[in-house]
Amino acid sequence: MSEKLMAPFLKNQKQKELYLKVTGLLNEFKKRAREYDQQARFPFENMNDLKLTGLTSVTVPKRFGGEEISLYQFILMQETIAQGDAATALSVGWHNGTMMQLRDTNKWQEKVFERISREALDDHILINTAATEPATGSPARGGKPETMATKVERSWVISGKKTFTSLAPVLDYIIITASITGEDRIGEFLLPRSAKGIRFEETWDSLGMRGTRSDDLILEDVQLPEDALVATKDPGHGMAPQGWLLHIPACYLGVAIAARNDAITFAENYQPNSLNHPISEVPEVRRKVAEMDLELMKARHFMYRIAELWDEHPELRPQLGPELAAVKTAATNAAVHVVDLSMRIVGGKSLEKSRPFERYYRDVRAGLHNPPSDDITSMILAKKAFLAKET
Repeated sequence: MSEKLMAPFLKNQKQKELYLKVTGLLNEFKKRAREYDQQARFPFENMNDLKLTGLTSVTVPKRFGGEEISLYQFILMQETIAQGDAATALSVGWHNGTMMQLRDTNKWQEKVFERISREALDDHILINTAATEPATGSPARGGKPETMATKVERSWVISGKKTFTSLAPVLDYIIITASITGEDRIGEFLLPRSAKGIRFEETWDSLGMRGTRSDDLILEDVQLPEDALVATKDPGHGMAPQGWLLHIPACYLGVAIAARNDAITFAENYQPNSLNHPISEVPEVRRKVAEMDLELMKARHFMYRIAELWDEHPELRPQLGPELAAVKTAATNAAVHVVDLSMRIVGGKSLEKSRPFERYYRDVRAGLHNPPSDDITSMILAKKAFLAKET
């Protein structure tokens, strides 16, 4: 990646060290990306590299021996990994982000979170939440889970189906949401992959982000101990602002940066016989490059600034919901536009399967469907505007 693009965002030594650690992996990630995408294969090798370099435990709290990186550092890492392979970035983002959310909310009992944190450090375990279901869609829409948890003496029995379970082939633990039988509560349950009755159906055959292997999770009378219930909430209970979800726009901006850089490299080296210079000197190509950079500047400065506010002013976090949603919408739409511009610069060659542009095009569109979707962001911003006027 161009150092000039990164210069405004590397503000201290810790950020620079993290950035350099990640960039050391990018060449191998880029080499493997095409195969992962074509075969819809989970990036096992990439994930192993991330584990070996300690990048799957960076959000573990310091009190348990982790680095406890900030949200700013987290999205810096995510944006950089995505320039090598988007599916790898989004996958590890769900794991590290889940650990960050648990760290920030303290909603689990300390002994449970400490155990999972130490396993993340020592055993490199991977964890993710499975909440989306066929009938309810994303939990952001407010649907009540059809997955049911029934208390039987001193244990729980859980049955149901979850979709979009990213990291399915490598998850060690899954946090699932379930409606509790006989109660008006939704429970969050911690499931070890080894629990009897858990299986994954290899259903993931998506246009983009094929390597995330976001397969279906099937739960058939899974019996768990009483303490598997790690948190509860009331149905329809609104979610507090979640800064960690900025890993999503960071990932897609990373894809856009990769497309931008590759388009510039192409323009600097491609010279048709109708010109006596590379197309990088053609005014329209330069205009498109400038437009790409303008889109990236707007989205990235917005994203990193909100991350700074989250880190430096914890007292503001309850009010940052609209800004977090707006960052996601602004960044993902900017990323789609930048990739489109990069392909217009490269022309018909951008559609060749041997080049990465068509993969960028498919991967970046997935961001539009990660939470929150554009219509949810619009509802949040409109509600804020009219509430402000009414009060």
